[in-house]
Amino acid sequence: MTHRIERLRLERGTGRTRRARGFTLIEIMVVVVIIGLLAAVIVPEVVNKVDEARVAKAKEDIQSLETAITEYRLDNSVYPTTQQGLEALVKRPNDSSLTNWHGPYIQRLVKDPWGHAYHYQYPGTHGLPYDLYTYGADNQPGGTGDNADIGNWNLGN
Repeated sequence: MTHRIERLRLERGTGRTRRARGFTLIEIMVVVVIIGLLAAVIVPEVVNKVDEARVAKAKEDIQSLETAITEYRLDNSVYPTTQQGLEALVKRPNDSSLTNWHGPYIQRLVKDPWGHAYHYQYPGTHGLPYDLYTYGADNQPGGTGDNADIGNWNLGN
């Protein structure tokens, strides 16, 4: 008789030795929805921070290149020409008038955070002696957001 009562308890789930159950479909769906909501809030913030970091890195690179260009000018009394470009900061240009070139002024030329070369133009067209800039993520003139041009004339923006 006791075996029969014990068996009934186990079948009805009222005994102490109940087996552990798995999660129900509703519980799993609630967890998936919560994870989805968290991802919807967090992912755009993280992506936005990455974009902001790229813009900040481009501005820092431009400032470093400006320092190297200033050193070049102090040694040579002229800015590199557009033809010589930023390469003149790393390798002595083939110009006999540059008798005081004491470079390299930077170790190597870096790419912008989007993988494109920085642009240099002398004389400048934005009220400065030269223009030093990147076209942003799209590598096209103009644009907004990540695609906006970042140059030595708008570093404060």
